[in-house]
Amino acid sequence: MSPITLPQTTIDALARELYEARKSRTPLRHFSKRHPTMSIADGYAIQRAWVALELADGRVIKGRKIGLTSRAMQQASQITEPDCAPLMDDMFFDNGGDIPFARFIAPRVEVELAFILKAPLQGPNVTVEQVLDATDYITPAIEIIDARIEQFCRHTKVMRKVFDTISDNAANAGIVLGGNRVAPRSVDLPWCGAILRQNGAVEETGLAAGVQGQDGGGEDRHGSVLAAAACARAHSSTCRMARKASCGTSTVPICFMRFLPAFCFSSSFFLRVMSPP
Repeated sequence: MSPITLPQTTIDALARELYEARKSRTPLRHFSKRHPTMSIADGYAIQRAWVALELADGRVIKGRKIGLTSRAMQQASQITEPDCAPLMDDMFFDNGGDIPFARFIAPRVEVELAFILKAPLQGPNVTVEQVLDATDYITPAIEIIDARIEQFCRHTKVMRKVFDTISDNAANAGIVLGGNRVAPRSVDLPWCGAILRQNGAVEETGLAAGVQGQDGGGEDRHGSVLAAAACARAHSSTCRMARKASCGTSTVPICFMRFLPAFCFSSSFFLRVMSPP
């Protein structure tokens, strides 16, 4: 891994900017443009410093996200490798509950598979079998992603780089878990499919086989397991969170997810976005 190049004072200052940007809903300019020599290690250092600020506020790490594991999402984001970041306790929303739109800057939703672990995992060299052994159950999820660092440069319209995404807590903003649960070995995970509907219209479909590294595990740059990148996320179908100004609410996609064979398990769940007054 490339070394950390930014001084600690700069890392702390950029983490503070992200901390404030989330609260004020004010997007930041690309860190990679302001600091052209920054590395992936710098991105994770900034992320850790931001998480430390959240922990100091009383937040708790409740899970981990592995991002950009499918080729389709990597191409869409112009990024060539997965990223990872913690999921904080205030990012979890109830299935069917209301999501405060005013909390986000430019939110979108993605269909995911959530692995709920019953035992800790730590690498390197953790296998898929070990990941499945440590998994209590799998459940569908809708992830809410956001951009505290603007996705496109406001001046050049150039997309942000992986350093920016990693610094921005891998775009973490929220997650809604589905109600149904399934044992990890009771389904053929690559054939797990999802349909994403918004206000009744099908917006996207996806298949977990789209995740890179079929039947392979992944490890992050700090030696800890990425919860088996080959099966940790379904193909990410992305849809913007929309609002209806006329009534103040909008239904964000209903997710219907089916594990094959079809009779084994299916699940559907939804959430609503509450617009500000």
